[in-house]
Amino acid sequence: WMNGISGTQFAPEGTMTRAMLVTALWRMAGQPAPSGEAVFSDVPSGTWYTDAVLWAAENGIVAGVGKNRFRPDGFITREQLATVLYRYAAWQGKDGSFDPLPDFPDGGSASQWAKDALAWAVTEKLLNGTVIDGTRFLCPADCATRAQIAALLCRLLRAYPTEDETAAMPEYHSMRGLTVGYIPLDNRPVNDTRP
Repeated sequence: WMNGISGTQFAPEGTMTRAMLVTALWRMAGQPAPSGEAVFSDVPSGTWYTDAVLWAAENGIVAGVGKNRFRPDGFITREQLATVLYRYAAWQGKDGSFDPLPDFPDGGSASQWAKDALAWAVTEKLLNGTVIDGTRFLCPADCATRAQIAALLCRLLRAYPTEDETAAMPEYHSMRGLTVGYIPLDNRPVNDTRP
């Protein structure tokens, strides 16, 4: 679902754009054809991300950044990422319940529109925070790296597999306790199953 930035590079520490994220989710959904017309003035027809953005907007997964714009080349922040994944899970018909957001030292800096999605992402163990000098921070306004997003998408697929994914992965249920992806978001070893 995620391609490299070239034929030989993935750029794990690089930032991911809003268009890249929506395209990965669109691919995860099976690349459904959008049914409508362009809804954002900055998403021209015929680009590699056009259908993905149209599909995501039609299904309430993205809403843009205001003034009829999507900002496809804008880097995705952690709170934007949580919000898009929360809406994607809702589009899949998944339960969106969550526990209150734990007390992160910087939790109050999260945008009001993102707090439910962040709480959901933490409850689902998709987002664990970032450890800085021994303290776990939420870092809601920080840009997410491509490696972090790859790990989150693996966690999302593990938490909410489609029927096709479950059939293709008979070992799925035995994997549920593992952190999938080689770069965990919180610097724990890959096979560490602590919450």
